[in-house]
Amino acid sequence: MSDQGFDVVVIGSGPNGLSAAITLAEQGVSVCVLESKESVGGGMRTAELTLPGFKHDRCSAIHPMGVLSPHWRTLPLEEHGLHWCYPEASVAHPLDDGPAVLLTKDLDETAQRLGVDEHAYRSLIQPFLPKGHSLLRDLLAPLGIPKHPLLMSRFGLSGLRSAAGFARSKFKSEAARAVFSGCAAHSILPLEWSSTAALGLIFSLTAHLSDWPTPRGGSESLAIALASYLQSLGGEIRLNTTVRSLADLPSSRFVLFDTSPNQLSEIAGEALPRAYHRRLAKYLYGPGVFKVDWALSESIPWRDPKVTGASTVHLGGRLEEIAAAERAVWRGEHPERPFVLLCQQSEMDDSRAPDGQHTGYAYCHVPSGSTEDLTDIIEQQIERFAPGFREVILARHRMNTQDFAGHNLNYVGGAITGGAATLGQLFTRPVARLNPYTTPNPKLFICSASSPPGGGVHGMCGYYAASTVLKRLGLSPTPLAGQPLLSLT
Repeated sequence: MSDQGFDVVVIGSGPNGLSAAITLAEQGVSVCVLESKESVGGGMRTAELTLPGFKHDRCSAIHPMGVLSPHWRTLPLEEHGLHWCYPEASVAHPLDDGPAVLLTKDLDETAQRLGVDEHAYRSLIQPFLPKGHSLLRDLLAPLGIPKHPLLMSRFGLSGLRSAAGFARSKFKSEAARAVFSGCAAHSILPLEWSSTAALGLIFSLTAHLSDWPTPRGGSESLAIALASYLQSLGGEIRLNTTVRSLADLPSSRFVLFDTSPNQLSEIAGEALPRAYHRRLAKYLYGPGVFKVDWALSESIPWRDPKVTGASTVHLGGRLEEIAAAERAVWRGEHPERPFVLLCQQSEMDDSRAPDGQHTGYAYCHVPSGSTEDLTDIIEQQIERFAPGFREVILARHRMNTQDFAGHNLNYVGGAITGGAATLGQLFTRPVARLNPYTTPNPKLFICSASSPPGGGVHGMCGYYAASTVLKRLGLSPTPLAGQPLLSLT
């Protein structure tokens, strides 16, 4: 459609912006997505950052929530070029004094490796597995009445606790405590805080619903598939289009912001009341990340060879070490032994590097706005469990918090999750409202990771924000698989 007008304009083409646009376009709504970069994707971008032929993911890399997304599972993305590459194990957690702990899809196989904690781990996960997809639909939704209240109640009894306290009370072995705390540390919160056990439980559960995959060709392949499907529905995408104010937008009935709260505030200007601007200014983004990509001459030489088969490797040793590192970051400190998340895309996807060679990808959490170079510290953590790692490095590429914020304005201070997932901000992001996707202006909505359910590459923020707009238009979205529509005002 020309500038005569659209029903909806979406600012930003990250996973939530594209999901929102698709949800609208599926119901015949005319929609235009505006993207300031030369390609779509937000954090789903891939580039040759080190040497020719080595494809590195700039931000998102491994996609447990992508393959399990209640929205994306209803979309024909494979018909638009998406191909998932699966590992032998979702998570490997190396230890100093024993074999690595592996999370595989087979619950019995995983539990048996935990020895004394075999029964404890199986009893934790097994009750959720039969209705695991239904539980995820309830968890990846705004605050409301869950479809499976008893299942959610059982989840809440564990999830609302601190990850550190829960792991110590549930498990006897250092191995089980370590792998659970590593999953919980994806929250980027101190593990002594309430509700951090929820992230440990969610990520553990997802590993038994699906092996954690990566898109063939890079994370950009997921963005390209979403964009292709949107365009097949008649949606329009405009690249290299910077939006600084509402005056830069084509005319429309509604505007959806796949942006950070501060960008919403800056772009909307006087279209929003001052009191709302003040509330947006109080939004807590949380720590950032420092990341290194490597071109490697061969696979990482892990002391325990089984680690090579995992898509994601948690490097941090025991629970106490991981917890200390995450606490330090929130105090504004750089831990000497940070918790490092490492991804091995090329072990699953041979298109990422020249024959026989590999890519490496790892990041750690750092204070917001940090400019310190932590390359040596990260490589020390890898060498700790993979002696000789530095000998296989051909080239490096670094990104600090400012690099992340420059690459994607949604990553304020280097925060890649769209804002801290604290208990007080989990369902009230970006501010407390009956419907979190609305603003005081009935034309403007937020659909980014700064709205529920928050960070992660799953598109659910976009789906639910678009559902609100569809209701205003007197329409209903395509239902999520097996779930009645959620009523949003």
